[in-house]
Parts: sequence; C-alpha cells; structure tokens
Amino acid sequence: MISCEDKDVTENFIKGAEESLKIAKMFNCKQALLKEGSPSCGCNLIYDGTFTGNKISGMGVTAALFKENNIEVFSEKEL
Repeated sequence: MISCEDKDVTENFIKGAEESLKIAKMFNCKQALLKEGSPSCGCNLIYDGTFTGNKISGMGVTAALFKENNIEVFSEKEL
C-alpha cells in the first residue's frame, strides 16, 4: 500500500491487522463490525489507491485476516 506521499506503508497495515487479530482472539470474537471503504477494515469495498475517492470491490487487510481466521466480518452498511 502506498500513501499519498508515495511511501510504502504496507508493513504498517499488516502489523495493525495482526495486532487487531491478537486482540480479537483474546476476547474470543466470532464477529466484527468494520468500517466499509477503509484500507484496513473494508469488507466489500476499498479505496482504489488513486486518492480520488474511487472504491473497488475488495477487502481491507484486517477484514481479510479476520475472515481467514474464521471471524465473520460485516460493515456498518449491513446493519
């Protein structure tokens, strides 16, 4: 992932997702309500990386990691 300052921040997002997963497991979470569109938490849509506000289908880093670890993810738009 590249920031608007052209800096690679991929590792930061991965570390954040891993820490979030540790906390979720500590509390035996089975579901997570996440923010749609976020590069970390988007469940169905994420920003396309052009910094123009465009969104594409996909999951954020944390959402994908949660799903891989059998934590059901959904967004505020699905309430």
